[in-house]
Amino acid sequence: MRAAVQHETGRPRLEVRDDVEAVGFGPGKVRLRMRATGLCHSDLSAMSGVLPQLVPFVPGHEGAGEVVEVGEGVAGLQPGDRVLVCWLPPCGGCPACKRGQSQLCLASLMEAGTPNFRLGGADLFGFAGTGTFAEEAVVGAGCAVPIPDDLPYDIAALIGCGVTTGLGAALNTADVTAGSSVAVIGCGGVGICAIQGARAAGAAQIVAVDPVASRREAGLRFGATEAVPPEALADARARVTGGEGFDYAFEVVGTSATARAAYDATRRGGTLCVVGAGAMDDLFQINMFELFFDEKRILPSLYGGGDVLRSYERAIALWRAGRIDLAGLITHRVPLSGVNDALEQMRTGEALRTCIEI
Repeated sequence: MRAAVQHETGRPRLEVRDDVEAVGFGPGKVRLRMRATGLCHSDLSAMSGVLPQLVPFVPGHEGAGEVVEVGEGVAGLQPGDRVLVCWLPPCGGCPACKRGQSQLCLASLMEAGTPNFRLGGADLFGFAGTGTFAEEAVVGAGCAVPIPDDLPYDIAALIGCGVTTGLGAALNTADVTAGSSVAVIGCGGVGICAIQGARAAGAAQIVAVDPVASRREAGLRFGATEAVPPEALADARARVTGGEGFDYAFEVVGTSATARAAYDATRRGGTLCVVGAGAMDDLFQINMFELFFDEKRILPSLYGGGDVLRSYERAIALWRAGRIDLAGLITHRVPLSGVNDALEQMRTGEALRTCIEI
């Protein structure tokens, strides 16, 4: 089958091959025919080494498709079912799941060191244990979440990661309140969903912050009340909040510099929500006096900060009701053979989300 392969960490381009095999099918597994996958910035981070990932590997973790084959012991799925890929599925039995924090379940990540593919007799891994930049993928049954018939594959793929992450940061982790002021630093696909989540929660003022003009314009289209480049954030803080600071600031880039900017933009007693996935050696620094005296809540948000299956259902309900725009997130569409063009579009900030049609 065809798949895109990253052979070495740090290489900027993928090799699209026709001789990759999906492996590992057996009890508790399902074989999927991928139909659409989104290109997420986390894929770039795994390719560059910012996020840890065994190599060689097939990128992609934001996908949707059809069940082709079901392994022994799998209940609730059958061939032909339409599903989205959940890259961090809850096991239901670990302490995190029992506490209702299924986004912190590590059961599936414990299997991420098991090869998902093979190329010429050599093992290939799937990013985050999935690898959706491929025509087929074998994943644990919990990774295959059934979707309703009216949900297109491209939108379902985005719900599998970016939409859930951005909406959940606003609605679950930060719990944005009606009438509040919000700043969102980083207006790619996830940041735009954080904006939409804040708007759905009733935020009165939402400032989109991004160095790329097209992304600032997107922020306005999706619900921001104004959009500014990073160097104008301090002025926006002064104008919008009277100098007090925003009730909520979302960092959706994944660097200590932007996290610090978001912290400084937050009012005393406000909430900084860190959504971006950053490098292990990039340290966020804060002194103990300001931590104590400002009483700002610093809340990391992993995969939307809540039960992922319920978050999927909420996203679908909001989409059906017209409360959020998911189709508009897809600014580019390419076949799998065009994945390297899509990577470059994301690096330059040209694309919000690219749908790779498989």
